[in-house]
Amino acid sequence: MLDATTRSGGTAAAVPPVAAVELAGAAAVPAPTGLAARCTRVLFSPWSRLSLLVAVLASAAVGMLLFEPQRLLADGWPPQLSGAAATVVFAVAYGLCTVAFVPRPLLNLAAGALFGSQLGLAAALAGTVLGAGLAFGLGRTLGQDALRPLLRGRWLRAADGQLSKHGFRSMLAVRLFPGVPFWAANYCAAVSRMGYVPFLLATALGSIPNTAAYAVAGARASTPTSPAFLIALACIAVPALAGVVVAWRKRHHLRGR
Repeated sequence: MLDATTRSGGTAAAVPPVAAVELAGAAAVPAPTGLAARCTRVLFSPWSRLSLLVAVLASAAVGMLLFEPQRLLADGWPPQLSGAAATVVFAVAYGLCTVAFVPRPLLNLAAGALFGSQLGLAAALAGTVLGAGLAFGLGRTLGQDALRPLLRGRWLRAADGQLSKHGFRSMLAVRLFPGVPFWAANYCAAVSRMGYVPFLLATALGSIPNTAAYAVAGARASTPTSPAFLIALACIAVPALAGVVVAWRKRHHLRGR
């Protein structure tokens, strides 16, 4: 027997009872309005998230100023921590310090001075990747939506396009040729459309030479005339000089465009 018949003799498709109940229920649910909905939109808006990011970073920077991590170079590592546990704790502290804008060269020197060349390099690299990942995640989650509409300048658009289209090789070059602050590179990559995995891989690979040079310099700081210390200083200075030359040439290239 037909479910419905039109006056002209046609038939109308029947609506299943369950679907009819679901449609009625959906129509009965009102859209979120009122003070609660407005507060929710404000709290999760791009500018609110950016404000939260600024507050978190400012708090972390103040905490590092009060903690004074540079004291590790003078006072040494706490005696109650040793072996693998000390390396893991240092790597985690290293990552948190880089998020709070502590310069990596200081931390790399401390890693070499505290743990020696090899173990210090491993701890510093682990902390580098951890800190970069934390900064990238914070910037991508809390800052990207608010900052991307502000990328209107020629240099900003050029840097964003380079990181978005050629993320791995661009970040690899930034890490290999120091000059751009570590934290600045992290948050610039987070605002771009660069992928998370290419960012971390380029950071890990590109940070090895510079980190190793600082770790060796820190481990051999007591013998500044030793060949290992002098070679480490050369490995620090040469990439820095190359980075200045590359940046100068890119500057003229961008100006020509």
